[in-house]
Amino acid sequence: MPVSAQPEQEPPARTRALGPVDGGPGVLVRSAVDRRVAVGQWLLSGLPGPDRDRARVDWGRNQPVLVPTGTLFSAVKLPVRLLLAVPCPQRAPSPALDEFLREVLVDTPVICDPRGLNYYAVVPANLPAMWHRAAAAWRYVGVECLGRDSYVGVPRPDHTGFDPQTYSSYWAVPMAAMGRLGDASAVARLIAAGCHGLDEGVSDAQA
Repeated sequence: MPVSAQPEQEPPARTRALGPVDGGPGVLVRSAVDRRVAVGQWLLSGLPGPDRDRARVDWGRNQPVLVPTGTLFSAVKLPVRLLLAVPCPQRAPSPALDEFLREVLVDTPVICDPRGLNYYAVVPANLPAMWHRAAAAWRYVGVECLGRDSYVGVPRPDHTGFDPQTYSSYWAVPMAAMGRLGDASAVARLIAAGCHGLDEGVSDAQA
């Protein structure tokens, strides 16, 4: 932003940054709905047309849709036991753990599979290839980098909370906007911390 030559004077109104416009509840709700629709369309865009139609039906039934990884995005599987090995809320799934993941993963989208006790960080498509060696080293704790020739169950974008009656997959950290993927360095730091915690637990048990 250009620096005013006369800082003691108030800059002209036309140069001031515009703040949020209060358009009323209807505008805010509509904006959130539009974002979810755009996210849903983007997530399904890697499927053939007929599969997209079936996927929308499955989402209407609150069922996750198997979406191929490695093209639009990839996913990193994070087992619950890895997450609970770091200082975090010791209950999974839970809103507190979801909030913890949102903070430490810097808003990286995360899918929770309560039945499988796994979380999936949604990351750039090329990450598995870049992390090939690291992924091999992390395999002993159950971490997997899902790229090409893999699939991940994707819940509909507005399913953002754990349902104890159905145990269906949900977005622990929703995708904030179409195509907005994860922070790879934050995911790597969390995995490293979890591996360290698990290794320390084994050492303490053997002592």
